[in-house]
Amino acid sequence: MLYLIDASSIIDAKDLYYVIDRVPEYWAWLLHQGESGRLKIPPEIFDEISPGPNKLDPFHIWRKNAATAKALVFGEDIDITALQHVLDRGYGKNLTEDELISIGKDPFLIAAAFGKSDRIVVTSETSKKNAVRKNRRIPDVCNDLGIKAITPFALNAALDFKTNWQA
Repeated sequence: MLYLIDASSIIDAKDLYYVIDRVPEYWAWLLHQGESGRLKIPPEIFDEISPGPNKLDPFHIWRKNAATAKALVFGEDIDITALQHVLDRGYGKNLTEDELISIGKDPFLIAAAFGKSDRIVVTSETSKKNAVRKNRRIPDVCNDLGIKAITPFALNAALDFKTNWQA
């Protein structure tokens, strides 16, 4: 199984749950999962994860480290047909330029999983079933397109994260 992780999962982990200098084991575990080929981040999504301006910040150092990108960035080219399908069927046909800007890079994440039964999207976003077009959420688009989407906590359970994982 390949887990494709959204920027929201990394940002929330950094800000809320696994502050990098308090739970460094989590960040090492993410790299290990990436190196093992179980977890990847599409490059368009990886680019959304800002390291922040403070070059001494532990997250900045982790995010800018070449080993982080090598381990986590998904090396597969995006299927343009899948991407267009995600946009048309997941968000709406004939999206305006403003809508595309508002949607952001989420369709790249979803397209990387589209039509692949061995891929699961991981996101912190929550469902907002009545949202339309540019306001649709990743779990709802995935559900509509038959793609499994889980939370970061479900990922941790599926891949058995423990702070002593290296023991």
